[in-house]
Amino acid sequence: MARMIGSVMAIAAVAGVLALGTAATAQTAAPAENAAPTADNAILLTIFLKHDQSRPLSELNAQLDRQGYYKAFPPPGTEVVSWYVMMGIGQVVTLRLPASRLREVNRILENTAWGSYRTEFYPTYDYKAVGIAAHEKATQ
Repeated sequence: MARMIGSVMAIAAVAGVLALGTAATAQTAAPAENAAPTADNAILLTIFLKHDQSRPLSELNAQLDRQGYYKAFPPPGTEVVSWYVMMGIGQVVTLRLPASRLREVNRILENTAWGSYRTEFYPTYDYKAVGIAAHEKATQ
């Protein structure tokens, strides 16, 4: 029984080391700040910026200004596809960017928007041409 517990612990230790090694590598990779979105690397990122309704708008905006939100977001080289106010929620922003810059955008919002907003991220890809082609084929 002791031998079985030892084996299980050894397997768990190896799995932990592998998981930490992978996570560390992923976190230390340098962001591709100069990458531009192209047809083969672009994603759409829809971000829900849910405002803190317990505080007045002027206070939220002052905090965003102090944290550098307006200066940092959206980062240069990302395309703003849409930016709406959704009453009762906050703001909904859709960006087009290279997939390699996803972490960069996330970090900007973590550092500058948190406190005024709670964030939700929905990375997607452009399916419009495929969807329309399938519809046209089905209706012929």
